[in-house]
Amino acid sequence: MPKTLAPLLLLCVALTSVGVGMVSLLQRDRARLVQEFATDRQRQLEEATRGVGQALQEIGDDLRFAGELISQPSSSSDHKRELRALIEVVRPYKAFLVLDADGTERLRLLDRRADKGFARGPHMTALVETARRALAAPPGEVLTSQPITGMPQGAWLRAFATALPPGEDPAVPGGSPDQRPGVVAVLVDTEPFFAPVHLMTSDWENRLLLLGAHGAPTPASDPWLVEWYQRLRGPEGKKVPSYAKLLERMRAGEAGIQNLSEDEADRLGLGRADAVAVFTPIRARGTSHWSVATLHSTTELRSHERGLVLRLSLAALLVTVFIVAFGVYVLLASKRAVALRESRRHALRLAHLHDKTQKILDNIPTGVLALAADGHISAVNQALRERLPQGSVGAPLAEAFPRAPEATMARVRALLEAAVTGGSVTSVHGEPLALFGEEGVYSLHAVPLEPADPEVRTLLVVEDLSNVRALESQLLRAEKLATVGVLAAGIAHEIGTPLGVVRGRAEYVQGKLGPAHPQSAGVGVIVEQIDRVSRTLRQLLDFARLQRAVVRPVQLAPLARSVQELLRLEGARRKVALELQLPEAPLPPLAADPDQLQQVLVNLCLNALDACSEGGRVCLGASAPAPGEHWGLVALRVQDDGCGIPQESLNQVFDPFFTTKKRGQGTGLGLSMVAQIVRNHGGRVELESAPGKGTCVTLWWPVAEPTGSETATKREGSVKEEQRRVG
Repeated sequence: MPKTLAPLLLLCVALTSVGVGMVSLLQRDRARLVQEFATDRQRQLEEATRGVGQALQEIGDDLRFAGELISQPSSSSDHKRELRALIEVVRPYKAFLVLDADGTERLRLLDRRADKGFARGPHMTALVETARRALAAPPGEVLTSQPITGMPQGAWLRAFATALPPGEDPAVPGGSPDQRPGVVAVLVDTEPFFAPVHLMTSDWENRLLLLGAHGAPTPASDPWLVEWYQRLRGPEGKKVPSYAKLLERMRAGEAGIQNLSEDEADRLGLGRADAVAVFTPIRARGTSHWSVATLHSTTELRSHERGLVLRLSLAALLVTVFIVAFGVYVLLASKRAVALRESRRHALRLAHLHDKTQKILDNIPTGVLALAADGHISAVNQALRERLPQGSVGAPLAEAFPRAPEATMARVRALLEAAVTGGSVTSVHGEPLALFGEEGVYSLHAVPLEPADPEVRTLLVVEDLSNVRALESQLLRAEKLATVGVLAAGIAHEIGTPLGVVRGRAEYVQGKLGPAHPQSAGVGVIVEQIDRVSRTLRQLLDFARLQRAVVRPVQLAPLARSVQELLRLEGARRKVALELQLPEAPLPPLAADPDQLQQVLVNLCLNALDACSEGGRVCLGASAPAPGEHWGLVALRVQDDGCGIPQESLNQVFDPFFTTKKRGQGTGLGLSMVAQIVRNHGGRVELESAPGKGTCVTLWWPVAEPTGSETATKREGSVKEEQRRVG
């Protein structure tokens, strides 16, 4: 019996030794796995926050760049146009605010893509408060607002502001060189910047903690972590000492790894398992640092450990054969764990690449549409999604272009079929197509892909070249105008002098003949025709020699009434009513040469009278633009209910010598001079017309700059209003 028990005892001892050794090995391996797990997460966090730091750095650089633009000696309209271009290029920018050194608002610019209610709300108050705080900060330092509450997207909105360096303020004539021009602030949607960090905490085992520049958790942090942050000030704060230490190290700008016990992790909502927190600061030059931390539960590692311990306990009850089998199983399990970690790493990498590819496609201006093997739309990028009906993804190709004619869709389908059949890219370059109802110039490219993925079988790339063609037309028109100017000057010089001699001789002959002579009337006709040619030559000279206008403030109402009185008899002769429609509220004075402005209005009203038949109506009106639209411009309109302009002639009416009147009734220079005078004043012309429905010409005319007394009055009113609001 002892001889029989001895091998069993030895076997039990061997099994126990193997079990104890394996348990010790697992514990040591678990500590190593936890350390590797934390190190891997820290490396991922540093990679994700690197882009965030660069984005915050770019915000500060853009603020300084905007400050340099504002400090340039340009008009407010130029500043606004340059900042508008910056908002349209950088989509997360939602609003710009510029304050003078005394805190007076000098310019406010909102994103056109924002809804109407965006102009009001706590985010705009935070923008103003941050800008005013920046007035007291050193130049170049970028201040950040507290988290904005009170609106759904406020969790990600932040206001950034910086004081401009000392220098002469172009907005204050005669400003001293050491005068501080003020402050520039921007409202930024920071959600795209923190998207890579947010992606790391997408499952329940991970939590995000984001400390803003003020050292407090932002609303983007996990709600449960934010609640425990608030509890730290009370007696319950002693229950989570590691979490308190983590916050302290984050505020100090440190980077590293913080271990959390099982009880503390459970209180923080990470489950009954040890947890690790990896944290790193986000720094940008000139700004206070942010800090981000991700808390990860080791529940998965704990479950893996418990499974191995259970298997070891069962293996201790088996024979030596099972020990060998268990060793083989442990080896396979280790390989599987390595394979799982590698697969997870590859999955994260693929997700990152997919997200980067999607962002690139969404931010390119060319439309890209993906088609599945069955012809349905599987994906659309942002540039094309804005022009397609809602619900286009998953629908057939024809439903994505409901306003396109059948001939156009047949052309697109043939292009796609040719690409799939030939296995190469097939293109249509710069052809007029009515893809979206109205005809435009497009280039289409059909790109066949590998047939292994039926969801993305073919790509359709849509390039809208309409704007390019319009710019080419404008360039050709400008060249034509330059040629006409040179030609007009030459004609006027070569013909004007001989005509003067002929007219003088004709008047001499007419005087010698006397009014009773039979040939006197014929000589008078010669003089009249020479005068007519001379008038045409004067128009050519005016068109060729138009100089930059010397503008001054001009009140529109008296000038418009003088135009109405000047053309009253002409309208009565044609039996056409000439009406004047001006708003009751006084319009701001226009920056114009009064004679040239009167010439523009007279030419437009005469053309409108010519277009109307008896009983027609011509209306000369004006209106101030709505707030936020056409800032600094007043709309002047001349509208008639006449015959209208054919569609094919709309792009030619401003060309020199183009006229729809009968021969001898017009030179075709009136509208060309109107357009040139308006452009010379810094305005623009818009034309709307349809055959049989009349014509409406809208002039967007610049407003005169306010005088010093008007500026002081407005500033005093703003200060009183601010004192009343604060009180």
